[in-house]
Amino acid sequence: MSTTDKIRWSGEVLGVQPRIRLMRSFDERSHAYMGYVLFMRGDAKGEEREFTVGIGPAAQAKHGFRAGDRVTGIAVPVADARIEPVMFYKSSALQMTHRPAAPRPPAPPWQDAPPGLPVYRERGHRRLAANTWESTCRGCIWGCRMPVELTPDSWKRNEHEYRIETFCYGPKSCALYRAGPTRTVPGRGGMAWEEDDAVEAEYVGHRGPDD
Repeated sequence: MSTTDKIRWSGEVLGVQPRIRLMRSFDERSHAYMGYVLFMRGDAKGEEREFTVGIGPAAQAKHGFRAGDRVTGIAVPVADARIEPVMFYKSSALQMTHRPAAPRPPAPPWQDAPPGLPVYRERGHRRLAANTWESTCRGCIWGCRMPVELTPDSWKRNEHEYRIETFCYGPKSCALYRAGPTRTVPGRGGMAWEEDDAVEAEYVGHRGPDD
């Protein structure tokens, strides 16, 4: 399928999470806040399956998508899966066709409509074990599966490596949270930097345990 081929999709929203890309260069990191990920179960180009769709912040602000909604739209396959956490993006013609009357319970995993991207930026994240994200946090608004672009040599800015990391923006007291192993970032000449527990604590030190 060409990355310019538009596909029609529809189905039930299983969860909504922020769509964020992480850039790492040794002990430095930055984020690109692109929008949101809709985790879907339904029809994508005539095939029943689970799939993911990337939408922009304006679309999420307009519709307030949350788990349980039924949604239709048009999108195209991503051009580079190394830097995108979704299967389809550049969404258009979005429509909510049904919303359950009962809201989701206020307990983890949280599955109401997610907050704006500035809220995620202000809160900061902790690493989240990949298997915990997959098993319990995949539908939570505070989970995030990020594509990571690594620049091992700062003198060679055009040479990159890629991987996926999972994170949690939720309350530090969440009983479902599992940190998983620390993250190691490669550097020039075989050096490496470890983003350990002390570094992680500093990123979210401005938040209380229940925030």
